[in-house]
Amino acid sequence: MVLTRDKLNLFLNQYLDVKKFDDYCLNGLQVEGRQPIKKICFSVSASRENIEKAVSMKACAMIVHHGIFWKNNPVDSLKGPLKNRLAPLIKNDINLFSYHLPLDGHKKIGNAAVIAAKLGLLKVQPFGLYKGSFIGVKGCLKSKTSPAVLEKRLEHVLNHKIIVSTPSTTLSLRTIGIVTGGGGSFYKYASNEKLDSYLTGEISENDWFDAKEAGLCLFAGGHNATEEFGILALMKLIEKKFKVDCEFIKSYNPI
Repeated sequence: MVLTRDKLNLFLNQYLDVKKFDDYCLNGLQVEGRQPIKKICFSVSASRENIEKAVSMKACAMIVHHGIFWKNNPVDSLKGPLKNRLAPLIKNDINLFSYHLPLDGHKKIGNAAVIAAKLGLLKVQPFGLYKGSFIGVKGCLKSKTSPAVLEKRLEHVLNHKIIVSTPSTTLSLRTIGIVTGGGGSFYKYASNEKLDSYLTGEISENDWFDAKEAGLCLFAGGHNATEEFGILALMKLIEKKFKVDCEFIKSYNPI
């Protein structure tokens, strides 16, 4: 039986528990395309480049973490980059699904949860409360480690250069909090919960100083790099459950 747009939409919204999150992204189906879904392309962001690649791959749908429509950036006209992203989707009848915070905070396939698993964290628990929902995780490293050693581990897992802010290079780290993407300010939660370290994707200038002065070892591994994990895990899940052709579009983004 061919997978349909409506069936996929229902499954994604239920599995990712969309209603649980008070998000500033419009989660779910953002652009309606054809009903039959024979191929799905996955990517972190719905950039023009990624959309054009999906068109060339003859995708029936795209599923991304960063969509086109955001509540904090209302649309008042259809021109420029927005028009150039929407046009190929509409012309080629491609569905666009976007899942932001639901794909950050999911207990099994969320960005933070998958990174925690790859790090082999123990005693993993929800972390990083945002408007009533947790969007990250925290846990214990298998053994105490130094900032330099953990930096190398993170660099290997994320395949990205790590920015490190630490009050001392001789710290002995055992606990870590994780909120991916632009979660720089969430270092405060890690500090309040007496964690030794904190990993996010992107930080502001003041986060670097503030975390250090709070006695916390802060790691920034790239917004895009920390948020490939959830979308890849979702792709594997969809591929297995629906036996549909799936392909990941990896795009360069150093941020």
